[in-house]
Amino acid sequence: MTFARYPSLENTVVYVTGGASGIGEQIVRAFAEQGSKVGFFDFDAEGSERLRAELAGGGAGVQFETVDLRDIEALQAAFARMQAGLGAAQVLVNNAARDDRHGWETVTSDYYDERIATNLKHMFFAIQAVAPGMIAAGKGSIVNMGSNSWWEAGGGMPVYTTAKAAVHGLTRGMARDLGPHRIRVNTVVPGWVMTERQKTLWATPEALEKHRQRQCLPDLIEPVYLARMVLFLASDDAAMCTANNYMVEAGSI
Repeated sequence: MTFARYPSLENTVVYVTGGASGIGEQIVRAFAEQGSKVGFFDFDAEGSERLRAELAGGGAGVQFETVDLRDIEALQAAFARMQAGLGAAQVLVNNAARDDRHGWETVTSDYYDERIATNLKHMFFAIQAVAPGMIAAGKGSIVNMGSNSWWEAGGGMPVYTTAKAAVHGLTRGMARDLGPHRIRVNTVVPGWVMTERQKTLWATPEALEKHRQRQCLPDLIEPVYLARMVLFLASDDAAMCTANNYMVEAGSI
């Protein structure tokens, strides 16, 4: 594959949540390759340091904060530290999430709250943390990661699908509120992406074959393709794109 380069992303300050592994790692790598200044947030300190060191060896300027994004006070402090060092965010990618399976029969109130905190709540407060800087600059791009699981009426994780459906409401509402400041807010909607976590936990030969039959395209989705869509939405090429869903699901809805 030959991918595009976006000159508008060079030296752009980009923040990514959940950047140490999976789709988030590919997003961090993709922005670093574009010459962006990347700060990412993750609770995996070891994985974060490994990624930072690798990218630093290639000349990329990448920083990270170790933080549990479910702790909103800790999130706010981490964003404040990052912005004090790296600068005000010009791009925010709200990527962090976990699609843990769970049956509706066993969900407790505490578990429900934890799933919402893991998959939705931190997105709002990350936006709240970076929006003032974007408003001062008169522009910005925010990309929220959704999921096609609820579009497909996927079962086995009802609180996750509830949270991911709500991401679209967050995107459209914030696009309206921040639009007058030329801040764009969009959702990227992944299909079943072949991260190491998915391969380890759920990507059995039988499951993969069944999923291929639902896709229009025959190829499985690798994380790099999500990163490419995020790059486009962060760039000046997408200057008139906001309040929308951008599907990267190989036609599987």
